[in-house]
Amino acid sequence: MLAQKKQAQIGVIGGSGFYSLLSDSSEIKVETPFGPPSDKVAIGKISGKQVAFLSRHGTTHDFPPHKINYRANIWALKSLGVERILAVTACGSLQRRIRPGDFVVLDQFVDRTRGRLDTFYDGPFATHVSLAYPYCSQTNKLAFKQGKKLGIKIHPKGTMVVIQGPQFFTKMGWDAVNMTQYPEVVLAKEAEICYCAIAISTDWDVGLVVQKKVKPVSAEKIKEVFKKNIEKAKKLMIEIIKALPEKRSCICSEALKGARF
Repeated sequence: MLAQKKQAQIGVIGGSGFYSLLSDSSEIKVETPFGPPSDKVAIGKISGKQVAFLSRHGTTHDFPPHKINYRANIWALKSLGVERILAVTACGSLQRRIRPGDFVVLDQFVDRTRGRLDTFYDGPFATHVSLAYPYCSQTNKLAFKQGKKLGIKIHPKGTMVVIQGPQFFTKMGWDAVNMTQYPEVVLAKEAEICYCAIAISTDWDVGLVVQKKVKPVSAEKIKEVFKKNIEKAKKLMIEIIKALPEKRSCICSEALKGARF
C-alpha cells in the first residue's frame, strides 16, 4: 500500500463541520481497490503542514456507522501519503466520572460489531497485526497535553466499546460507547498509520439511566452537547497538528513487522 503522490502527512477524520479547519483547501476524488470512500478528501494547510480531511459519514451524513466503507477511507488517506490520523468522534459515557462535554483520549477498544469488513489482508498471505496498542502512544500523549493547555476537561485514556448500531446500547463496564471506532482504528494499524482518537462525551449511557444513577437525555440534548464542543475540538486538532514533531517515535510505523507467516 504505497502513496501515489504525497499530498498530506496528517489526516483528520470527523464530521463535516471540520472542513473549516483547513485554509485554501481543495477537494479531490480518490479511487481505492475497495470502492469509493465516504466523500471527497479535502487537502489544505494548518500551521504550514499539509492536512487531508475526510468526513466519516459523508458531507450530508449519507452513511450510518454500519454502512461506512472504512477500508476505502483509510486506504484513501494512506494513498495520499498520510502517516498520522487524528479522529474526532462522539460517544456515550459509561462512567459517572466522564461527564457530558468531557473529552477522552482513547487507548483501547472492545469490538461488539458484527459482519464489518475489517482487514486489508484477505489473502493469499496470512497477515496478523498485533493490536496490543491500537492507538498511537506518541500522539495520545500530545493530545492530552494540548487539551490540558486549552483548559478542556480531558481524560488521558479510556476504553471504547464499539457497537453495531444503528440502535443504542446498554452495556456497562468500560469507559465509553460508540459505533465507529471499529474497524477504523484497526485498519489504520494495518496501514502503519499513527491513529489518535478524541471522543467527545455527549451523554451518559442508558445503562446508567437504568441503574437510576443519572437522568435520561433526549436526542436533541445529545446534539446540543456535541455542537457546543465542536469549536473546542477544532482548536484541539489545530494545536495537536502544530505540536506534532516531524519524526514518529512510536511503533505504529512497524506494525507489519513479523505479522506475516
